[in-house]
Amino acid sequence: MKDKVKPKTLPGFMELLPKDQILFNKMKETIQKSYEKYGFSPLNTPIVESADVILAKAGGETEKQIYKLKKGDNNLALRFDLTVPLAKYVTQYYDKLSFPFKRYQIGKVYRGEKAQRGRYREFYQCDIDIIGDGELSIINDAEMPAVIYNTFKELGFDKFTICINNRKILNGLFSSLNLENQTSDILRTIDKIEKIGSTAVKRELSQIIQDDKVEKIMEFIKISGSNDEKIQALENMKIEDELFIEGLKELKEVVKFIRIFEVPEENFNIDLTIARGLDYYTGTVYETFLDEYRQFGSICSGGRYDNLAGYYTERKMPGVGISIGLTRLFFLLIDNGIISSENESISDVLIISMTEDYEYCAKIETKLRNKGIKVQSNIENQKIAKKFKYADKMKFKYVIIIGDDEVKNNVVTLKNMITGEQKTIDIENIEKAF
Repeated sequence: MKDKVKPKTLPGFMELLPKDQILFNKMKETIQKSYEKYGFSPLNTPIVESADVILAKAGGETEKQIYKLKKGDNNLALRFDLTVPLAKYVTQYYDKLSFPFKRYQIGKVYRGEKAQRGRYREFYQCDIDIIGDGELSIINDAEMPAVIYNTFKELGFDKFTICINNRKILNGLFSSLNLENQTSDILRTIDKIEKIGSTAVKRELSQIIQDDKVEKIMEFIKISGSNDEKIQALENMKIEDELFIEGLKELKEVVKFIRIFEVPEENFNIDLTIARGLDYYTGTVYETFLDEYRQFGSICSGGRYDNLAGYYTERKMPGVGISIGLTRLFFLLIDNGIISSENESISDVLIISMTEDYEYCAKIETKLRNKGIKVQSNIENQKIAKKFKYADKMKFKYVIIIGDDEVKNNVVTLKNMITGEQKTIDIENIEKAF
């Protein structure tokens, strides 16, 4: 006889128990509804793509993390993000799409990196992007913080900050200091400020550029105050570089429309230290933090890019987008006790049958479902104590008990599992009890 195979899940691949999965799905549905509220259309691209499509953008560490497959003569790969499939999609279906094209996609992506709690090899991303054909209004950049604000409010958060910056301001500053050739190194160093602090950043900068220029950069990233005070401080620097001026103009416009979109001042902040997406983002950039849990890092990031589909077409297709790493966020919230699946249940009502007249139970079950009430039955041959133990463990709000007397009198016994209250209800009016 063949030995049994021990069941196991590969490291870095997520499987949840039912209560956790219910809570995860609720978060995913909340994000989806928020995205749809702002007019983003759903998109679902294949998990498996031709390797040449996936690898067109990849390089360095990213390429090492891509899962590659072979099927016959076909070289395939699993998608490592949702942006590359979007670029392929808008190129392939360009003639059938209307621009600006607003899409959301919530789906699994795959990266062969070191697996650890909350950072999986298979994980969900929740992306939105607005893609233009040749050009895209800067007002779209202001809509992103509005979506972020609405999404995290709907998820139940109040204390969070959407940090914004503009890469053109940074690049214009470097240009004014004749540091264009060292931009990447400088940005990479500035991006560490949250982790290592300003003193360490200054020390690292001193190793690659002259001290007087280090002082100018440190003066820049230490600009503080309200959003308006920061904009005024940038204007007071009197930097004549065209890119700096353009970036500052865009930042002012974005802030103006963020306010028009009614994002509260306490929920967004100009942060001149944000330097993410060195080789990708070209304008506005975003990072979002939970105020009481800054150690989590950014929980929603994104920005403006000049050309989404440059690897696949000559058409210029600028865009702006954001992404929520749902799997990572979920485990951060669970592990830190911020959310709990303890009371999660897929159904509101459990029917406990203590009679052999299962037709009566089935009629009650159907009647409730037709009224939109989530219900299931336990008709197994078990003692009532065991059935109540099941109801308690599965966190049903109500239990309907049906025995021979209930069938005889056309009633049910309803127990509120939260208050303990129990009463008899005529089946004609049963749906009114919920």
